[in-house]
Amino acid sequence: MAEAAVPRPLRSTWSRLTDEELLAQCAVDTYRASGPGGQKRNKTSSAVRLRHRPSGLIVIAEESRSQHENKAKALQRLRQALFLEWRDPLPPEATPERIAALPEWAAARAADGRLHLRAKNPLFWPAVGVVLDVLAAVEARVAEAAELLGISTGNLIDFLQTDAKVWQAANRLRAQHGHKPLR
Repeated sequence: MAEAAVPRPLRSTWSRLTDEELLAQCAVDTYRASGPGGQKRNKTSSAVRLRHRPSGLIVIAEESRSQHENKAKALQRLRQALFLEWRDPLPPEATPERIAALPEWAAARAADGRLHLRAKNPLFWPAVGVVLDVLAAVEARVAEAAELLGISTGNLIDFLQTDAKVWQAANRLRAQHGHKPLR
């Protein structure tokens, strides 16, 4: 007898959690980081590795000599990884109006309807999640994704270029669907 497929949880299941709630879902490993940093660096276990059990994502932070700072940085990287790697399905019968109504997308767009966000803006990563979800839904066709998002193709490409990891994620989606990488 075949087992029924277990439905994959939505990214929003985790992305809306507080840091404490998200950290509770992780296995936390601390270890001694190698490399430069003075005498203290190799004597304390300040590097942090988070393994998010439900999604399988693993992130590390080891640049600070403070375990507390590295844990905060690792949590930030985990949130980014969730938006980069975990796709949510679009609402049924996705239209530009339905996409515009998504809270993460509505909050990200400027008054002129365009995206002008940078990676340090707290609205940036949720917007990345929506953009990559739309790209995945339209088999990575940029013009079609821009139309659904209600922005120009140029604005979409400019947004994707804002962060190297976002650009790489978009090109991975394109490769999965047999398209040439964006340049």
